[in-house]
Amino acid sequence: MSKLALNGGEKIRTKKFPPYLPIGKEEFGLVKEVFKSAIFSRFLGCWHDDFFGGPQVQALEKEWADFFGVKHAISVNSATSALYCAVGAIGTEPADEIIVSPYTMSASATAPLIYGAIPVFADVEKDCYCLDAKDVEKKITDRTRAIIVVDIMGQPYDPKIDEIAKKHNIKIIEDCAQAPYAKRGNKFAGTLGDIGIYSLNYHKHIHSGEGGIIVTNDDEIANRLRLIRNHAEAVIEAKGDKNLINMVGFNYRMTEIEASIARAQLKKLPKLIAQRDKNIKYLEEGLSKIPCLKMPKVRENCTHVYYQHGILFDSDVAGIHRDKFIEAVKAELMPIKLRETEGIKIGGGYVKPLYLSPMFQNKIAFGSKGYPWSASDREYDYSKGICPNVERLHYETLINHEYIRPGMKKKDLDDVIAAFRKVWENIDELR
Repeated sequence: MSKLALNGGEKIRTKKFPPYLPIGKEEFGLVKEVFKSAIFSRFLGCWHDDFFGGPQVQALEKEWADFFGVKHAISVNSATSALYCAVGAIGTEPADEIIVSPYTMSASATAPLIYGAIPVFADVEKDCYCLDAKDVEKKITDRTRAIIVVDIMGQPYDPKIDEIAKKHNIKIIEDCAQAPYAKRGNKFAGTLGDIGIYSLNYHKHIHSGEGGIIVTNDDEIANRLRLIRNHAEAVIEAKGDKNLINMVGFNYRMTEIEASIARAQLKKLPKLIAQRDKNIKYLEEGLSKIPCLKMPKVRENCTHVYYQHGILFDSDVAGIHRDKFIEAVKAELMPIKLRETEGIKIGGGYVKPLYLSPMFQNKIAFGSKGYPWSASDREYDYSKGICPNVERLHYETLINHEYIRPGMKKKDLDDVIAAFRKVWENIDELR
């Protein structure tokens, strides 16, 4: 008789895993203050004291800047909007090139398109999954305006990229959506480049439902970020600014309710990261004893805050393909409460390499003529094989899961470990 649930045996777990619920009375108290004030937004899209938003927005920005040790923090309605602001604020021109990661949420790679720039994909590291510094340098040309680095899954990018950017006089935009409170040395992730971006989307370490924060120590960039956030074209004349490049503004403003929730969440960040770190250590102690699994590498002189847990799978040791192994593990477990529609939160790879998506394969973004690629006199290659590391990770070696979050008790973690162990111990059923 089969032992594996995939083949009809009993499951390790029949109860849903606890949800991730970091929001409580502290957030509710600040939201009540907003309702009492009757100020739900105080942004005006003109040059006025209220150009900078209401009291909760301004308080959040000050507290965020103080917490992370930067001069400027600018709130927006999403990290996607933050990326768009950042690309515009550095003066990006049509036909510029911006180096991006193929293994990230799509907005980190499509942000250059908003300003007519061309995304150029560099490969990722085999072990840390962030941009590979050697491949980044190979992709730099006389048109490279910036590098958008991504602190993927929870740890900072390679510091060699800082040296490359300085050498070539190009900007670094750091997408830190998955790594708030991680550190390289004594500096927080998000503060390592010229511009840093944090996410407050509902499934991040801390959240306000939706929202994003941009940080920088550059006064001029900060000024331009605020203008792009809030109708720059209607503000710039009265404000007295002369630089009109990319001063077509948007409405990327955060509400007072979101800002109030984010203020309370920020105070909880250290404790939530400590709980996540405790879970990871316990989980890895159990999973590291399975011969076909290799735990994720933590970069030297860095800390990792584990937005997700990226394990490497050795099919030669297992004698089966990774996907078959994952299918068997998933059959032993249950979904997470409040996220049932997403199924079992274990998967092969992370996201399909972005250059293989229809947009890049067909080079169609704005209009039917292929802009911005059609406006360039250069050819860009997005064919399969341009980033071999990411393709191997995605299709062969990476196992990614989310059963690590605060709220997971020892018994919950034991069930995750037991599911992996059960599949390994009965792997002959899958061969």
